[in-house]
Amino acid sequence: MLLVRHGNTPTTGDKLPGRAPGLHLSDRGRQQAEAAGTRIGALPQVGAVYASPLERTQETAAPIARAVGRRVRTEAGLLECDFGQWTGQKLSTLRKKPEWKAVQRYPSSFRFPRGESFSEMQARIGGTLHRLVARHPGETIVAVSHADCIKAAVADAMGTHLDLFQRIVVSPCSISAVWYGSDGPAVLCVNSTGDDLGSLALS
Repeated sequence: MLLVRHGNTPTTGDKLPGRAPGLHLSDRGRQQAEAAGTRIGALPQVGAVYASPLERTQETAAPIARAVGRRVRTEAGLLECDFGQWTGQKLSTLRKKPEWKAVQRYPSSFRFPRGESFSEMQARIGGTLHRLVARHPGETIVAVSHADCIKAAVADAMGTHLDLFQRIVVSPCSISAVWYGSDGPAVLCVNSTGDDLGSLALS
């Protein structure tokens, strides 16, 4: 499973866009998506490319799908966390809220006002990935999603408590790889932005 975060948007690092529609990749984000497509296209065979319904993930998935000769399949389970009333707010404002400490240090106990909890998000993304793996036995598949979702999936695969998942860095258009086997998952790489993916293998 190749977990790809969407590329840069005009609000990356400035606002918490969440599930609000209408946010597209920036010029830099489109370049990143093309580069990710080139990297993934060098792999021997990719069985499927999935993306969350939001514009920025669909636009990131498009060049990847072209590079591997597949179509983009929309998967709602890959959606960004529902940030509720925090959606669209500036990060500089959110960092001043007393709840921000819980978001960073104790996310397992936090629910966004009128939104989703981190625990619900992790259960959703984990269930989605396992369902996709079962749908494509023995195949390499791509899932284009969002930073927190990918961090939560990697933490789950590593057996790391959700309260520590903020220590994982997932940069725009980075690729993280998890192998799902009968003995459980193995994390092959995290936050890869420039390496040759052809070297991925279990030792």
